[in-house]
Amino acid sequence: MASSTVRVDLDGKPINQLTICMIGAGGFIGSHLCEKILNETQHKILALDVYNDKIKHLLEPDSLSWAGRIQFHRINIKHDSRLEGLIKMSDLTINLAAICTPADYNTRPLDTIYSNFVDALPVVKYCSENGKRLIHFSTCEVYGKTIGSFLPKDSPLRQDPAYYMLKEDASPCIFGSIEKQRWSYACAKQLIERLVYAEGAENGLEFTIVRPFNWIGPRMDFIPGVDGPSEGVPRVLACFSNALLRREPLKLVDGGESQRTFVYIKDAIEAVLLMIENPSRANGHIFNVGNPNNEVTVRQLAEMMTAVYANVSGEPALEKPTVDVSSKEFYGEGYDDSDKRIPDMTIINRQLGWNPKTSLWDLLDSTLTYQHKTYAEAIKKMMSQPTTS
Repeated sequence: MASSTVRVDLDGKPINQLTICMIGAGGFIGSHLCEKILNETQHKILALDVYNDKIKHLLEPDSLSWAGRIQFHRINIKHDSRLEGLIKMSDLTINLAAICTPADYNTRPLDTIYSNFVDALPVVKYCSENGKRLIHFSTCEVYGKTIGSFLPKDSPLRQDPAYYMLKEDASPCIFGSIEKQRWSYACAKQLIERLVYAEGAENGLEFTIVRPFNWIGPRMDFIPGVDGPSEGVPRVLACFSNALLRREPLKLVDGGESQRTFVYIKDAIEAVLLMIENPSRANGHIFNVGNPNNEVTVRQLAEMMTAVYANVSGEPALEKPTVDVSSKEFYGEGYDDSDKRIPDMTIINRQLGWNPKTSLWDLLDSTLTYQHKTYAEAIKKMMSQPTTS
């Protein structure tokens, strides 16, 4: 519950109550951010989304301590005249809306580009024209490939952080060829970043851009056939969770050699709240939000998740817990990938004093405990039913 004492920002100044227009509030990140804001602050939330399944527990009953501080508006921002009015009513807009599932980048490139660029244009426009602050969620994908990925595989420079560490104000954005439609998402996200930045430079828009590096935790993505489409392919952690729940081998795309970092959602949300409440330190900045200490290959991630889930579920791991598949087989034509994504944390640490705390093992334990508790019985029932032609 939010404290009644006066809360202060990082510079010791009292934090005023804000009205926050949160677009995409019903998703994974939005649900955790809503919880954080309602539990620890006095801010009000106008929660905009098409679905509210992940925040229903925050909306009812009316006896909740934060009743009256959150309103849900069922809105598709593509075509709803209410959007500008809700932004005008707010002090701050947070845009979380996106198509951000790698399987969609190849199969739905037009939807991906429209969702992440075209549909975001009115949000930026309304904030700029009405003098409203904007926190825009981008992605670590805007960095694309590392410089090091173009070096010979045996080059000692591949071990030099200068060739793979990703810095907001210095690293280039390197994408694959146009026929590799996997980069449709990254290009759309980079272009909307450039638009936001240009609105700040030319029209005085107060903005902050967030680049998440694989935020992980309860309520992430969906489990195909349970709370998402049967043919759906969620992101890597949910894909692996789905296989573990079904006692199927975890599919390693191209051997699972890509390297990634993972950060716990609760750590990441701490960073976002600091951005919300410290505009003088956050405005005009792009922030990497990740955990460089939690770096593993996708194969190592699969091995860790297999071990953690065996402990959580009490069921022994499969004799052959993983299987290799090609990217073409898994994602279809046009897939491409980056080799590593390691965030440099200098700017966010300097401006907001933020550092992640949760180890990879601990965040996997928390997430898989939730996945098992939430989905295991539903999966068993579904798998016990005879299939129909």
